[in-house]
Amino acid sequence: MAENTADASDEVRLLRERIGKEYPDSMGWRVVSLLESLKALDNQESEINSRQSSDCSRLQQEVDALDEMLQSGRNYEDSFEFHPSFHDFSERLELLKKELAIKLRSIVSLKRQLDEVPSQAELIQYELRFSELNTQIQKKLVQTRKHYDTYNALLEIRELMLKETSLLNSISLQFQNAITSADGRIKLINSLEGILNGTQQKLEKVQLALKSEHKSHDNTKESYTAAISQQRQCSSLLKLFQEECARNEKLRAQIREHGPSPHQDKRK
Repeated sequence: MAENTADASDEVRLLRERIGKEYPDSMGWRVVSLLESLKALDNQESEINSRQSSDCSRLQQEVDALDEMLQSGRNYEDSFEFHPSFHDFSERLELLKKELAIKLRSIVSLKRQLDEVPSQAELIQYELRFSELNTQIQKKLVQTRKHYDTYNALLEIRELMLKETSLLNSISLQFQNAITSADGRIKLINSLEGILNGTQQKLEKVQLALKSEHKSHDNTKESYTAAISQQRQCSSLLKLFQEECARNEKLRAQIREHGPSPHQDKRK
């Protein structure tokens, strides 16, 4: 390559001398300048080819060294022959992997939180289930109260029957004494008057309790009537709301299907 370049330079020099002698001030000088440019380009081409061959051989050596290390199982981080840029890239790759893992964990956490949030359909289902559960609890509560009231009434009847039995036994004993003496008859009369007064007091208490129960029953009935009226009103309002929601969804679907109306474009 060097010999060819030297021969070309000699030929160009001889040609320039010949043109200067035989054809002064002609187009030959332009040819000479073009030949000089060609020479410069040849030199550049030779330099580029030499640099390319050296770089290719160096990269091929690095690739061979990498293949050898991979086949032998050596750690590339401990090798001084390995290219340092690959080590930098590997460290950067590890950092990016860690950042990606952190972002993935945050995304998974957000997805779990979103999954834990119930949708509108689930909320409606929960509301229905809670309403059914509340109805069952109210029925159970009514039955429990009824059983307690029955138990308390039977217990009170039992106590009254025991008192009546005790009273009859006492009257029977005093009646035997009243037959034989006047003092016994007086004691029997006094005892019967005391029993009568106690019975009257008990009757008055029971009547007061009965009036209180009737009043409570009337108040509960009025509250029940008002609640039934409110329930009917709420049912009608809920039906209207559902109809409006269905109409709104239908209008939204039509808007998505046909696009916004001209009036909406003007407002925008």
